Amino acid sequence: MFYVLLKRFFVFTVIALLMGGCRGGANPSPAQLPAQLEEKPFVVALDSAPTQLDPRLATDAYSERIGNLLFNSLIRIDQGKIVPDLAERWEIEGDTRYTFYLKPNVLFHDGHKLTADDVRYTYASIQDPALSSPRAKAFEKVQIETPDAATIRFILGKPSAPFLSQMTTGIVPRHLAEKDPAAFSAHPVGSGPFSFVRYESDSVVELHAFPGYSQGKPLAGVAPPAISRLLFRIIPDESTRLLELSKGNIDLLQNAFPPDSLLHLQKNPALKVQSALSTTYAYLGFNLTDPILKDGRVREAIGHAIDKESITKYIFRDLAAPANNILTDRHWAYTPTVSDAYDPKQASRLLDEAGYKPDRSGVRFRLIYKTSQNELGRRVAEVIQGQLADVGIAVTIRSYEWGTFFSDVKSGNFQLFSLQWVGINDPDIFYDLFHSQAIPPNGSNRVRFKNEKMDRLVEAGRVLGDPEKRKRVYKEVQEIFREERPYISLWHTKNVAVMKKEVTGYTLYENGDFYSLKDVTLNGIP
Repeated sequence: MFYVLLKRFFVFTVIALLMGGCRGGANPSPAQLPAQLEEKPFVVALDSAPTQLDPRLATDAYSERIGNLLFNSLIRIDQGKIVPDLAERWEIEGDTRYTFYLKPNVLFHDGHKLTADDVRYTYASIQDPALSSPRAKAFEKVQIETPDAATIRFILGKPSAPFLSQMTTGIVPRHLAEKDPAAFSAHPVGSGPFSFVRYESDSVVELHAFPGYSQGKPLAGVAPPAISRLLFRIIPDESTRLLELSKGNIDLLQNAFPPDSLLHLQKNPALKVQSALSTTYAYLGFNLTDPILKDGRVREAIGHAIDKESITKYIFRDLAAPANNILTDRHWAYTPTVSDAYDPKQASRLLDEAGYKPDRSGVRFRLIYKTSQNELGRRVAEVIQGQLADVGIAVTIRSYEWGTFFSDVKSGNFQLFSLQWVGINDPDIFYDLFHSQAIPPNGSNRVRFKNEKMDRLVEAGRVLGDPEKRKRVYKEVQEIFREERPYISLWHTKNVAVMKKEVTGYTLYENGDFYSLKDVTLNGIP
C-alpha cells in the first residue's frame, strides 16, 4: 500500500509541475513612505498563515519569523551563536544577575524612542498571568530593574543556564501595548527593519521598510532595508505556489514546495537554489491522556510501524534524514539513542501484548490523525496511515486550516498529530516540551507528558552552569524520552530556498528565519 501511495503522489507532483514552466487593509503607519505604495513588492510565499504577531504570544514558526522582522530583541541567535541586537553589551554577575546596556538611538516605528522601560514592560507583561504568555515559565521569580533609561537588569531567583539564550523576545512599546492591547495585536509596532502595514487573514501580510531603522547606530549613517515593500502571500495549495513561482510572481520560496519538484526548479534558468543544514525536527505527537495512546506499548508499536527510511528517501528525496532524537548529532548535548527500527512484526506483537487483537476485518482500534492543509504534511500523513493499517491500526486523517489545527493541538483536542520544532539551540527545550507544569498555555507540553523523574532532571539541567554536568543530565533526559516515547521522532529536514536569479544577499539560517530579508537586493542594487 505504501508504494501505491507513493506512485499516486509522484503523479500528482508531475501534474503540478507541468502546470508551470512559464515566466512571467489597514491604514499605513506614520513610518511608511508614500512612494512605497506604488513600488512592486518583494514577494515571499508561505504555505500557512501566521497566527499571532505579538512576540510575547507567538509560538508557530511563521509568526516568529515575521515577528523577527518587526521587532528587535535584546540578543539574537545567529547560526547557533548569541549575538547582540538591542543590547550593545551585557554583564553577568555570579549566576543570577544579568545587566544589559541598550544601544542608543533606537526608535519604534511610530517614532518613539525605545528605552529600558519598554524592555521592563515587555518582560513584566510576560510574567503577568493575565497575558497567558507561553514564555511565562522561563521568567518566574525574576526581578527586573531599570537603573536608567539605557540599562535593564534581571535578577534571577536561582541560576538558569539557558537564561541568556531566552532573551530573544521582541521588545514591544509600552505606550501602545499597555494602553490598548487589542489595537496593538491588530497592528503591531516594533523597532525592527520592517514596519507592519496590513494582515488580510489567511491571504497576505504586508510590511514596509522602516526608514528609521538604525540597529542602534547614528541614523544618518544607516540605510533602511533595500526592499521597500515586503509581501508574504499565504498560498496553502502546493500546485498554486509552484505555478506562481514559475510565472515570476514569487521572489522567494523557502521549504514550501514538494521535494520532488527540486530537480525541476534547479533546471529553471530564472531561478537559483540555496540549501543548508537545519535544526528542524519533525515528530508524531500523542495525546497521552487518550485511553489507547497512554499505553507505552502502543506508542512503541507505532514507532516500529513507521518506515522513516522510505519516507525520507521517496517523499523527501533525501532532503530529510531519519531522526532518533530532538537534538541533531551536531548538538553538544546530543546523546546517541537507538531509534525504533521499522519492524511491522514487532509492532504487531506489541499490540497483541497490549490486548489489542485484530477483529474480523483486521482492525485492532481506530485513531484520528490531525494535520494542517499543508500538502506535503497530508502526503506524509497518508503514507503513515497506510503503514499503520498494515499492523491493524485504522487511521482517519483530518486536515484543517493552520489556525484551527494549531488551536486543537494546543488545547489537547487530538489523538495523533504531526508538527515540527525549528530553531532548537539549548537542550532546555526539553523543559518546555515535557515538564508537567509546561502544559499549554504555560508551555509547549502539548502531549500532556507527566514524569516525575523528567521533571527533576529538566529542572536540574537549567540551573547547572558546568556544560559537562548539564550534558550528563540531558543524557538521562534523552534516555527517558527514548523509553517513554511522548513523541515518535520522524526526521530532521534541510532548509532549501528557491529564489529569482536577481535576488542577492539572502542568508539561509539553520532555524529557517527570514531575518536576512533586511539585506536582500535585486540585481545587487538597493
